[in-house]
Amino acid sequence: MTNLDSRTAAAPEPRSYAAPALSKGLSVLELLAEAATPLSTRIVAERLGRSKNELFRVVHVLLSEGYIRRVPGTDELALTRRLFELGMRSPGARSLTEIASPAMEKLCQATKQSAHLVVILRGETVVLATASGGSDLSVTLKLGYRRAALDSTSGLVLLAFQPLERRRRMLAEAAVIASADAADPGLTRRLDAIRNSGGLIQPSRDVIGVTDIGAPILAIDGSAIAAIVVPYLNRHGIQPRYSEVDAALRNCCQEIAQGLN
Repeated sequence: MTNLDSRTAAAPEPRSYAAPALSKGLSVLELLAEAATPLSTRIVAERLGRSKNELFRVVHVLLSEGYIRRVPGTDELALTRRLFELGMRSPGARSLTEIASPAMEKLCQATKQSAHLVVILRGETVVLATASGGSDLSVTLKLGYRRAALDSTSGLVLLAFQPLERRRRMLAEAAVIASADAADPGLTRRLDAIRNSGGLIQPSRDVIGVTDIGAPILAIDGSAIAAIVVPYLNRHGIQPRYSEVDAALRNCCQEIAQGLN
């Protein structure tokens, strides 16, 4: 089974050797990954309990190697796509995208719409793969595109199909970014309704004229490994086929799940 949210059960190896500079660099990357916005060097140093001088060389190396970037005109630091690209080379990510991509291409050719493969990481959805439809016009997101999970169709689908304890943890992470109440009974009811219906169809939160159709790719235990969203482009003079596309999408997700499990 492939699950990008799983944790290894192996005990960590004892620290026989110290590499202070490497430890500082990893701490900077982890802090920036968890931050919802870019952080100044001063704030990074404060949150890590270190001086700016201690982090000067570390930050310089991370900048020169392309792992972080400086926001133009400021002293603020942010992650680049480098870590995402490294993660995409891992066996788990490759298995998911390699199995999903052919099925998504087939789905898009059949529906004449595009599709996005999405996972959730630290309260945000991340686009892992895309496929464009056979139409002359479709909606496609860039690889690595991130969005607060509670503000996206894919995020709501992924949160809905999780065991309760994992859902609570993921909701807490998502609520920080979206400034929402993770314990809101209305949100819980909505997620339960999405789970009961098997997916979600709703107007896009970003693009007028687009209706998002989302469904989960499920592991054997029923939890969502990933989700696929079809941004259905509504066009003048053409009757929407939401139900037909939704059925095709669910079949696509089941085909991918069978390949993973």
